[in-house]
Amino acid sequence: MSGKTAPRSVGDGSTRTRLERGRGALGPALELVHTGRAPTRAVLTAELGVTRATAGAVAAELESLGLIRVDSHPSAPTGSQGRPSHRLHLADDGPVVLAAQIHSDGFRAALVALGGRIVATAPGCGTVGADPAGILGAVVAAGADLLAATGRRCVGAGLAVPSAVAEPEGTALNPVHLAWPPGSPVRDVFAEQVRAAGIEGPALTGNDVNLTALAEYRHGAGRGARDLLCVATGHTGVGGALVLDGKLHTGSSGLALEVGHLRVDPEGRPCHCGGRGCLDVETDPLAFLIAAGRTPGPEVSHLQQAKDLIRDAYADPAIRRATERLIDRLGLGLAGLVNILNPDRIILGGLHTSLLEADPERLRAVVADRSLWGRSGGVPILPCVLDHNSLVGAAELAWQPVLDDPLAALGHD
Repeated sequence: MSGKTAPRSVGDGSTRTRLERGRGALGPALELVHTGRAPTRAVLTAELGVTRATAGAVAAELESLGLIRVDSHPSAPTGSQGRPSHRLHLADDGPVVLAAQIHSDGFRAALVALGGRIVATAPGCGTVGADPAGILGAVVAAGADLLAATGRRCVGAGLAVPSAVAEPEGTALNPVHLAWPPGSPVRDVFAEQVRAAGIEGPALTGNDVNLTALAEYRHGAGRGARDLLCVATGHTGVGGALVLDGKLHTGSSGLALEVGHLRVDPEGRPCHCGGRGCLDVETDPLAFLIAAGRTPGPEVSHLQQAKDLIRDAYADPAIRRATERLIDRLGLGLAGLVNILNPDRIILGGLHTSLLEADPERLRAVVADRSLWGRSGGVPILPCVLDHNSLVGAAELAWQPVLDDPLAALGHD
């Protein structure tokens, strides 16, 4: 659907006054519903710190924009007392954003609604060539096909890439796991492809692990954390991200938390950064396959091969030894990060989720043993829980302008 929803007609003056007073609360209110923190209008009222009437006007305006749905006949749970509150739901037929993820073996495109809900997805495999425009053109074309098939209105696009993304230029600084040349203008190329496809809204780009952390913080294993550390493998390599009070910490130029280049074994394998024994080459899927004495096959990704071995062949002594080796290396890296950052939660993704699930006590013991304070050593370590979390994080990039100012983003300002 390409048409825009008409602005809500406000009847009486008192309602109009309440809405104007609550206009600045539209974005915060939408974010509360988007992240599941305001399931009812009563909770929304309390979280926003406004009157019940103002919260009602705000919820009604978000409903008129096609973003949420308010129960017209609220019902109280059995046995409860007091006035029932209207429940708030995200609109089933509301707008979507195009989310895309590039990895070393291809790409995935998806349409993602508010709440991190994946509406439709389309994988694309094959060689990622040296020209970013080729693969980005393919991923945008796949997204455009999804939009045509579903008929949903699109309000933006987000892209996750396996590279540090320098700010403010939006360049893939050193995409070592892709064939792209260093400094590729990935954000500009993506935006050009999105515009050429006639897709509405801004087109934004970020590092895949940063976006994993953002998605998990808002919708997954990171909900409720204040200082969240995420460490994850992709198909190759290791990345990290930090969310502080709801905001990604990306440093002065977008390059913070390159944890893959923490040294965990001075005698370890050479790393493409010029060092030796970095997390990137000691705890990624290829490192696991080498430690297990397995020759990587071409049928599926290194990540899937490694996860399958841990799941299906953990009783094999070689697989167990390889798992323990990587757990010890990962634990050393996490302990160093805990000592520096003092997060209140750690989440692990990719192969690191499988390592945690294989022997959680061993990993936690290594982190606690190498942490400077016992309290820091007790930080919770949890697996990521969202399917396609980098895609959901890419969608969060595209949803952010709507969360910041729904009226302006949807063309009603």
